[in-house]
Amino acid sequence: MLDKEIVKEFLEEELEDVEIPKNIKFDDLVDVFIDYCEDDYYEWLRDNAKSFFYGGVNGINWDSITERTHKKKK
Repeated sequence: MLDKEIVKEFLEEELEDVEIPKNIKFDDLVDVFIDYCEDDYYEWLRDNAKSFFYGGVNGINWDSITERTHKKKK
């Protein structure tokens, strides 16, 4: 999902003054950082979907969702 080249450029800048241990390849570091970010992102999506759709006591709160869609159109 994340663009590896963009993440690689980002980490190169962020870690410019950091000495990475010799036993860690930079590409491997990029890969595990991407995995970490994507895992966190999917967890965040699940939490937000739960709050958005199941904010009501009795299942999906369609009234709230309808309200939000109508506000968005204005």
